[in-house]
Amino acid sequence: MRTLEEVARTARECRLCELAETRSQVVFGAGAERAELMLVGEAPGRREDATGIPFVGQAGMLLDKALALVGLRRDEIYIANVLKCRPPKNRDPLKEEIEACRPYLDEQIAIVGPRVLAPMGNFALCLFSPKRRSISEAHGKMFSYRGIAVIPIYHPAAILYNRTLEPDLIEDFREIVRFLRSGRKAEPEPDQLSLF
Repeated sequence: MRTLEEVARTARECRLCELAETRSQVVFGAGAERAELMLVGEAPGRREDATGIPFVGQAGMLLDKALALVGLRRDEIYIANVLKCRPPKNRDPLKEEIEACRPYLDEQIAIVGPRVLAPMGNFALCLFSPKRRSISEAHGKMFSYRGIAVIPIYHPAAILYNRTLEPDLIEDFREIVRFLRSGRKAEPEPDQLSLF
């Protein structure tokens, strides 16, 4: 298995989609190489594209605040995005861009080995469960993905636009911490159970 740095090096050379032409740099991910919690956002924004670090703008400050409220720190979790390059004008990711970046995210998950994946927002949610389309319905409700517990949460940027969602984000982080402290394992969903 490769290291995160080896995968990041490959990603920095990536030309699989048109975002390679418009990015300033690849925003691969940040945090602990082995972490119990892995957050997955949508795509880098302007500040992330400039710094190469995920969640450094206003949404990042809100994320740091939420983490601190539940006793977590960035250096003990791992943060990545579905896309590794910023879409022009922060538009939604395109299907071909998601498909081009998917192998990088899959490797990140395999290397980090989280007990909990927390997709932030609809695009990240749909990556782990195509049948779930709405973060407003799925947030805080655990399901399983390849034996990993998945607890979707609102994207911090959504909170910036609608502050009434902030208590939900904090409570969802509390649920994640409760799960991690409980020692429980992810339970397969009914459609993932073997018929034999």
